[in-house]
Amino acid sequence: MRTPLTFAFPGRLDLNTGGYAYDRQLITGLSALGWAVEPLSLGEGFPAPDAAQRQGAEERLSALPDGRLVVIDGLAFGVLPDWAAREAGRLAIVALVHHPLALETGLSEAAQAVLRQSEIRALSHARHVIVTSPMTARELVAHYDVPEARITVALPGTEPGPLAAGGNVPPHIVSVGTLTKRKGHDTLLRALSAIADLDWRASIAGSRDLDPDTAQALAALCDELGLSDRVTFLGDRPDARALMASGDLFALASRYEGYGMVFAEALSQGLPVVACHAGAVPDVVPDGAGLLVAPDDPAAFAAALRRLLSSPQERRKFAEASRAAGLNLPGWQDTAAIVSRSLSGLLADLAKGVS
Repeated sequence: MRTPLTFAFPGRLDLNTGGYAYDRQLITGLSALGWAVEPLSLGEGFPAPDAAQRQGAEERLSALPDGRLVVIDGLAFGVLPDWAAREAGRLAIVALVHHPLALETGLSEAAQAVLRQSEIRALSHARHVIVTSPMTARELVAHYDVPEARITVALPGTEPGPLAAGGNVPPHIVSVGTLTKRKGHDTLLRALSAIADLDWRASIAGSRDLDPDTAQALAALCDELGLSDRVTFLGDRPDARALMASGDLFALASRYEGYGMVFAEALSQGLPVVACHAGAVPDVVPDGAGLLVAPDDPAAFAAALRRLLSSPQERRKFAEASRAAGLNLPGWQDTAAIVSRSLSGLLADLAKGVS
């Protein structure tokens, strides 16, 4: 008999972001392992729902039958502490935290404090917490009062992609990331401006819809820096893996990543990486496969780009190390198996009366 499991998420499951890709793959993987997974959308507006959106989400969750195991994406769960407090005794709540909400770029200190306290309260009512990186696990233990014993780390899987052949003339710099402040595309553009004396072209793929103001500001900055004839904004690209295969190196100046699935994909395709010491990125990109610099430092980012662009031999060396690292990455079946074991253990403990 298949064990019922509700998987709750905000908005639309088909959104082309790393977090939603993780959710989709986990639903598919758990279903293949024998779970009867019921996807449940909690509606739009998260992580800042208005009163009606919040009420609608809470009503959907409260309609679940007594004893139901429910995994809730942290983008919504972190701002539903009151609901979690009411229903924690009736449901088996598992939180899936891609990264803490308060660590999103661009928030005021006051907004960060509100989100942090909200997520601390919500997580205190979760029976278990799944995270996508050891770094996020450490963050929750240190700053969110979550006991280490209640956390399972399930790294995102990485599907093999076509290898990047390299050797383009001019070299092709590829960047893939939603056009939001956290992804640091402004740092990348300023770094590209600083190496305008070199021969290169750049493609930036990422949705403009989640943060239209930032997308518009990036387009204006590109024009201001005189890069419009060398940098192409491609918008949301479902074929991002094919785009990455056309590149000579991958560059993304994220200010924070809970894991950074796109960096793992770049490794699997043998692309040298230029990125930042931010969040879990150093855990994903090993030494020799990429050059990591401080966040918000266009000069340092430019220097790293210059090093790889100026030496085809250096690029090949980093590409080989990148591909080698990519071969050791887990697959999605590994991710699903880890989560499945964790959920089965939780249900066994609940059946024995262990909280």
